[in-house]
Amino acid sequence: MQTDIITDMEHLSEKDRERLALTGLEVEMRNRCGSFFQIDQKVIQTTCMAEGVEMLPIKAALEKYDWVEDYYWKAVPRDKDKYTRYVADQENPQGLVVIAHPGTKIEMPLQACLFLREGPVQHVHNIFIAHEDSEIHIISGCASSWQKEHGAHLGVTEIYVGKGAKVTSTMIHNWNRGIAVFPRSATIVEEGGTFLSNYVCMQPVRKINMYPTASLVGENAVARFSSIVVATPGSTLDLGSRAILGAEHTSAELVTRAITTGGTIISRGHIRGAKDNTRGHIECRGLILKDGIIHAIPEIEGTITGTELSHEAAVGKIARQEIEYLMARGLSEEVATATIIRGFLDVKINGLPPVLQAQIDAAIDKAESGF
Repeated sequence: MQTDIITDMEHLSEKDRERLALTGLEVEMRNRCGSFFQIDQKVIQTTCMAEGVEMLPIKAALEKYDWVEDYYWKAVPRDKDKYTRYVADQENPQGLVVIAHPGTKIEMPLQACLFLREGPVQHVHNIFIAHEDSEIHIISGCASSWQKEHGAHLGVTEIYVGKGAKVTSTMIHNWNRGIAVFPRSATIVEEGGTFLSNYVCMQPVRKINMYPTASLVGENAVARFSSIVVATPGSTLDLGSRAILGAEHTSAELVTRAITTGGTIISRGHIRGAKDNTRGHIECRGLILKDGIIHAIPEIEGTITGTELSHEAAVGKIARQEIEYLMARGLSEEVATATIIRGFLDVKINGLPPVLQAQIDAAIDKAESGF
């Protein structure tokens, strides 16, 4: 099926191919071991070359394995809100199921690309299952055509991290000013499991509303959410992350870097310590480069004496003395500003596609002009 995606990509404009590349999509799959590509409601490609890992359209997975039903609408309830109900009510569900069989560890990432080109609403339901002692990294690139002025994307993602398993999920958004996006995702992490979630959105979008939750149900489970977001004029980003420390010796960290150049960011974070010997930390830092709004709403909830939770939030502008300090050492004001912002956005994301890293660096370099 590798030729299918190339053929379909050839029918896309050069601008659309560039937009897809900025979400991490690699058509030639030089650095990917599996790929899923959906345009509107049409699945263009599903292929996987990694031994011990399967990538299947959701309907095919439900037909092939009866036990997949045990993971279907379990982490995310069908009736969570009107968006999940809309996805659940579809007669022809689309989406991806990734299955990492026990003990499987892959070095190269898998990729899943969702492209909104013509339809008014794109809906998708993804399920990622990492069985015991397996390890996978999934780069999910979501984008709209450069000509798509209005539309909506509704995405449900359920992630299951088995005993001793590790799942890294990197989600990259590249929408347009008239697109509204409503991801609904939840993760269940079992004993000794690790879940790493990376989220990047640095391009204009009308609205994003998301609040992914990780439930740590097994001892020594770990979750880390890292987000880099930029709100341009006209954008409203209502997002954050949540972790439930539901077993002893579990820990979670929620880290956000937010910049507004005229848009609104509501950055939420919530950690609940429900068992003894648990630890959690929330860190949100925001920069206002031009007129815009940043709400940082960290919430720590302890329900037992044996939990240690902390948070810090800071919102403001670049300190003039920091710029002058670097200028005194020979940097121009523009370069000094970009250097400070690059350090500000230094949230480590393993496996970030080079094309996306170049996009982030270019955006930082143009920070003074409002991206």
